[in-house]
Amino acid sequence: AFPSNYLKASDLCESQPVVTIDRVDVEPVGRDKEMKPVVYFAGKTKGIVLNKTNAKKIAELAGSPNTEDWQGVQIRLYATEVEFGGEQVEAIRIKSALKAAPKPVPAPVAAGAEDDEIPF
Repeated sequence: AFPSNYLKASDLCESQPVVTIDRVDVEPVGRDKEMKPVVYFAGKTKGIVLNKTNAKKIAELAGSPNTEDWQGVQIRLYATEVEFGGEQVEAIRIKSALKAAPKPVPAPVAAGAEDDEIPF
């Protein structure tokens, strides 16, 4: 009902899209028109207003705190609930675009194949 110029957690639904950073612009945001960094993604029209948490995570993933170095870096966006002003609210968070490799499952030991070299 009230479209936003910026991506919101509710826009993501259950998806966790991988996006490529195109640029970071500093622009007036909100009622007070406070100047804040906004990260935009290749092929997307909406960006996300950066907070300290997300900026630190992108800097970690990009290997640089300089926003000029973030272009081309792939990140994964996801929606979660966070505490803000004493209330639980939805927020967008960022993590590595790479999925974690599954932990290897040890092969079962066949019956009678115990290791006889164990000294007990």
